Amino acid sequence: MPELPEVETIVRGLRRAVVGKTIAAAEVRLARIAVAPAEVSFARALAGERIVAVTRRGKYAVMELQSGRLLVTGLRMTGRLVVTPAGREYPRAHVVIDFTDSTRLHFADVRTFGRMRLVQAGDAWDRGLGVEPLSDRFTPEAFIGMLAGRTSPIKAFLLDQRRIAGIGNIYACEALWEARVRPTRPARALTKAEASRLRHAIVDILQRAIAGRGTSVDDYVDADGLRGGFQNDLAVYGKHGQRCARCRTSTIVRTVLAGRGTWWCRRCQR
Repeated sequence: MPELPEVETIVRGLRRAVVGKTIAAAEVRLARIAVAPAEVSFARALAGERIVAVTRRGKYAVMELQSGRLLVTGLRMTGRLVVTPAGREYPRAHVVIDFTDSTRLHFADVRTFGRMRLVQAGDAWDRGLGVEPLSDRFTPEAFIGMLAGRTSPIKAFLLDQRRIAGIGNIYACEALWEARVRPTRPARALTKAEASRLRHAIVDILQRAIAGRGTSVDDYVDADGLRGGFQNDLAVYGKHGQRCARCRTSTIVRTVLAGRGTWWCRRCQR
């Protein structure tokens, strides 16, 4: 958390709020949060830059600057990117970017695991990330090919950002439940029909979560500081002990798989 739908929601808010604006100054309040190339001052390098676009790559929010540099933010577990009016402070902000129109962008992170990284033009910073699950490249055939020979549990496979970029614990659990696939199944053991069904479930869940403006079960808020709404539509995540919404005869169980809590239905996901 935040995962693809939450970051996409934040990016859409930032796109409306900061594209075209010029940075007047940047203030770094916790040094390890802001990362810049060697011998480059993060704050000084940003002053005078104009934001020309805001995009997303996996779980990263990417601000494209006029110079060709990128400002890449990984929110990790509790990071927030929030835009406020002139002069307004956001609690526990570690990086504050002031624009010439006096609005402000705050990067706050209670657990300080997130990073805001200044990337030089042309740097292939995302070469370790896998396919975007909402792109044209994520076809049923491509997904089936990705699973071939993989012995890891399918839940762990979905969380591997080197394979598919953007899926986290919440949406892996939800997609597996929707596709009726047991989380512990070896990835290579899925039939073509099961893999196609799971691929469809992944796309469906992510699109519905974006439409719901993300899932706020912990710290997530969008660029306006507002909570998402998809937590009201979750089928299994966090539902331990509750009756399965589909079969109505079994209860949702929580097990630990690859170090992550995993919620599923023993009857539906045999």
